[in-house]
Amino acid sequence: LSASPPVVLLLLSLLGLAAAGKLLVVPVDGSHWLSMRELLDLLQQKGHEVVVVAPKVSLHIKPSKTIVMKTYPVPFTQEEMDKVFKGSIMDLFKGGPFLERVIRQYQQAKKTSALFLATCTHLIHNKELLSYLEESRFDAILTDPILPCGAIVAKYLSLPSIYFLQQIPCGLEYQATQCPNPPSYVPRVFTELTDHMTFLQRVKNMLYDIPNFFLCDVVFQPYAELASEFLEREVTVPDLLRQASIWLVKLDFVLHFPKPLMPNMVLISGVNCAYKKLSQ
Repeated sequence: LSASPPVVLLLLSLLGLAAAGKLLVVPVDGSHWLSMRELLDLLQQKGHEVVVVAPKVSLHIKPSKTIVMKTYPVPFTQEEMDKVFKGSIMDLFKGGPFLERVIRQYQQAKKTSALFLATCTHLIHNKELLSYLEESRFDAILTDPILPCGAIVAKYLSLPSIYFLQQIPCGLEYQATQCPNPPSYVPRVFTELTDHMTFLQRVKNMLYDIPNFFLCDVVFQPYAELASEFLEREVTVPDLLRQASIWLVKLDFVLHFPKPLMPNMVLISGVNCAYKKLSQ
């Protein structure tokens, strides 16, 4: 306020420019992209520059008139990708004993994780694309941390990270943020329990966590090895996820059981819903 009037006028004129930012987006394919795309449309309407980095072969991430997209080649065809994902979807509708379901999930996790890992590998080893990202000088990166490829890119470019997610397998979001996640209070996935449990239900809740450790090794350990090689220093997946500035969590405190949250974890809810009028 003590500055001269011309200086104050100049600063006020720059506020409009400062309101818009340059955002790099590294999405995850499938339903994760469908809700993120709606958010990107809103950001562009508000004047932000949004650039999406995606593989040439994908389920739903396709070029459009409203989205600036940089694509890169991957070592599989559209038919091969469709086959893997159709198998995973069909497996979700199969019943069976708990152990049998765990084994099936393990096998499907190996197939899908190998495909996504190949996608990430070809992204971070694409020197031409990385040079473009470095020269573009983005303000921040928006990514879905269910797969940490975007987190690796953010670490490499030293960009502030915004995470857009519902949840991460094995509760890695709790480990990365040091958020409490007690099995005596927070119900685990597939347990069909509530946040009010008897002693035996708490035991069941804790036991359901055990297979997650094996599933997480299959899915996430290769990313830790890939990141360590690429960044030329030893890192773990929680290390990569820990750099997030804010976690935009697609949950609703009304529709989900209460659980601990850290200050940078924000419930945004509603983004998974399609805004369409339903017929009778």
